[in-house]
Amino acid sequence: MAGHQQVYGIVIVSACNWGWAIWFVGLPGCGKTTLAKGVHEHLHSQGWDLVSLQMDKRRKVYFPEPMYTIEEREKAYALFVDEAVEYLRQGRNVIMDGSAYKLAMRTYARQQIPRFAEIFIQCDLDEAVRREESRPEGVVLANLYKKALIRQKTGEQFEGLGEVIGIDIDFEVDPDAELIIDNSLYSKEKTLRKTLHFLDSWLPNV
Repeated sequence: MAGHQQVYGIVIVSACNWGWAIWFVGLPGCGKTTLAKGVHEHLHSQGWDLVSLQMDKRRKVYFPEPMYTIEEREKAYALFVDEAVEYLRQGRNVIMDGSAYKLAMRTYARQQIPRFAEIFIQCDLDEAVRREESRPEGVVLANLYKKALIRQKTGEQFEGLGEVIGIDIDFEVDPDAELIIDNSLYSKEKTLRKTLHFLDSWLPNV
């Protein structure tokens, strides 16, 4: 059974019945959600028991009246990981979709999840801006980059606009991520194929 033991103040996780987690991270507009959905559809068709967690949707559950502060964002990511862990303890597998711009956010996931892979979707900022501009208003505020640049230049404030990754704050790259794929270079179909090729060898045999 899954469990843990305390050794010198460090929790060592034993999780023979836990599921695995894959976290798609990167700049807004890099293609995380499209890739995560493609992977979910493929693995679901193979019979995997999956839960998909999208940070943009879960944040509204964690903070129904968001303040868009740095502290709130960091707390949201901790809750995001904790929610994934609860599903993993049940033996289910989790696909996570969220920028997670701080390396510490992903490190926390690694500390909690025995079978974990980070897939970093690398994308030029100009390309991410172009893609994000074509995204309609929905779960995420539209024109994030454009509004962040206007705010940076003029000081104008936009309701619901926190610090924007790539403009106001940098994305902290982990060179040891399980997969780094440059989505600026490939079509979404090729990006999906390359990701599934990686997962063929990373996923446990069933």
